[in-house]
Amino acid sequence: MARSPASRTPAALPYGTQVEIFSRFREANPSPVTELEYVNAFTLLVAVAMSAQSTDVGVNKATKDLFRRVTTPRQMLDLGLEALTDEIKTIGLFRQKAKNVIALSQRLVDEFGGEVPQSRAALMSLPGVGRKTANVVLNSTFNFPAQAVDTHIFRVGNRTRIAPGRDVDAVERAIEDNVPAMFQQNCHHWLILHGRYVCQARRPRCKICPIEDLCPFEEKTE
Repeated sequence: MARSPASRTPAALPYGTQVEIFSRFREANPSPVTELEYVNAFTLLVAVAMSAQSTDVGVNKATKDLFRRVTTPRQMLDLGLEALTDEIKTIGLFRQKAKNVIALSQRLVDEFGGEVPQSRAALMSLPGVGRKTANVVLNSTFNFPAQAVDTHIFRVGNRTRIAPGRDVDAVERAIEDNVPAMFQQNCHHWLILHGRYVCQARRPRCKICPIEDLCPFEEKTE
């Protein structure tokens, strides 16, 4: 049965408006990067896998000393599950995350020569690695214009109509379909940072928003 008009996802903002929005984001922050701290593709993979239901600040604190000593899958296996669990015990779900990191490290050694693969499918075959984690790694270490949609991007995409969608997969497709190609590489970084510091969930900071005049969000704050 067809959905009623009221239930349909609204159209994305037109191309010209998208260009203006992302031009402003780029002017304010020409080279955005993830706030997770890492050394290489492997440590980023581990950090992102640990970030579920945890803050980037919390993950950075937990991995600061770890990543000084452990930068490869083999070194992680040599560290072992017990020691890793103790290293990251300050973050949520640390026991399961430690098990996943040891398991993915073993898989990387056994099947990928100790290297992080540059394929989304291969990354998602690793224990504890979902599409969002794979996309972060592809974007931040391999310069692939992948869109890692988290709660911030989902909220901003729908509020602003930059990339509206009913779920994270739909928002990811909407970004790919509607954000101009010249901005695709850095798009998800800009949107995450905008959602984290400006377009916040409970009380968006519309007064300081650089795209307030272009945003159709009706419940704007004074």
